[in-house]
This record gives sequence, structure tokens and C-alpha cells, in this order.
Amino acid sequence: MSIKDHAPKVGTNNTPQQHTTTPEKTAAEPTTTPAARALAVLRIALGLTFLWAFLDKTFGWGYATKSAQAWINGGSPTKGFLAHVEVGPFQGMLRDWAGTGWADWLFMLGLLGIGLALTLGIGMRIAGVTGTLLLAFMWIASWPLAQHTSLGEPTSSTNPLIDEHLILIVALIAVTLGAAGTVWGFGRQWAQQQIVQRYQWLR
Repeated sequence: MSIKDHAPKVGTNNTPQQHTTTPEKTAAEPTTTPAARALAVLRIALGLTFLWAFLDKTFGWGYATKSAQAWINGGSPTKGFLAHVEVGPFQGMLRDWAGTGWADWLFMLGLLGIGLALTLGIGMRIAGVTGTLLLAFMWIASWPLAQHTSLGEPTSSTNPLIDEHLILIVALIAVTLGAAGTVWGFGRQWAQQQIVQRYQWLR
């Protein structure tokens, strides 16, 4: 066999042909499709909604909560709502919870934690589950299925099945399953933390 049999193939310019590869996109690269950006906007809007509720109830900015009823001024974040529940099969239990310390703290910590997680795009799985539970309890307290209260008065329900709480639950599930924290958020950096890699439910 001659030496020429082992010579590299050359192109028209008498230089060895080189094969170049184009780097492919990996899963670590940000997704910036219109759908991903829309989910990110939805995620941030949901987060700010929870954060606003926390801040208004804490400081009494005069919207849903007056200054005299603010949490820092001794008011109860749950009493104003739960104490007046007159619909649904759990109304007695919910009225008993109204104004209790454990209910106030759980409610407020839930609002703060869910709001921060959604706004920053971290801990989306926890935020999705806890946010769904919180909104489900609020749906139960509102009980839109009822047309009249236990006192015989008409309720303010306009739809027996779908109300704002259920719509928010669907939105929470969408941003959680859509990994919305990775766009305009810190979801990717959060996922790289050692403890998060070890316990995937923290993502």
C-alpha cells in the first residue's frame, strides 16, 4: 500500500477538509418564545397580587384594609373575612378559625411566601401547591354554589362553578407546569443550588 493511500482528503484549495459543528441549544439556555414570556408575565402578576394582599393587610394602606385594622396595629388578617362566612358546609368551622393567632400567621406567611416565590421565579412547585391550597380554602369560604346565605339573604355569587379563585388556581398550575420561573426570574439559578438538586420538590 502506498503512502498516498493514507493521505488526508483535500478540497479544491489543497487544504485538508475540516468538519465544524454548530453548537446546539441546550436545555440550560433560556427559553424566550412568546408563550414563555406570556407565562412569565402571568407569573409576576400573580406574585405581585399575593404580595399586595400581604402588604395591604400588614400596613393597612386603605384599600382592602383600613389603617386601624392593619396587622401591625393589632388587627386580624382573617377575622374580617372568616367571621362573616354564612355559606357552605364548613361555615361554622371557618368562623371558629377567624382571628386565631395560628390562622393569622399561616395566612400571612402563605401570602408572603407565595408572593415572593412567584415574583422571583423560585420555589415554583411549593408556591403552586401552597397557593392552590390557599385559594381552595378561600373558594370554600366563599362557596359560590350557594344562592342564599344561612340567614336567607342572597349571596353575591354570579357563577356557581367558576369564580376568580378557581381561575387563579388554573393560572398557578399553568405557570408551575410551564417552568415560568426560568424566564425573567431566578428559576435557573435556583435549580442549580445543591439543596434544590438534591430535593427536586424545592424547585
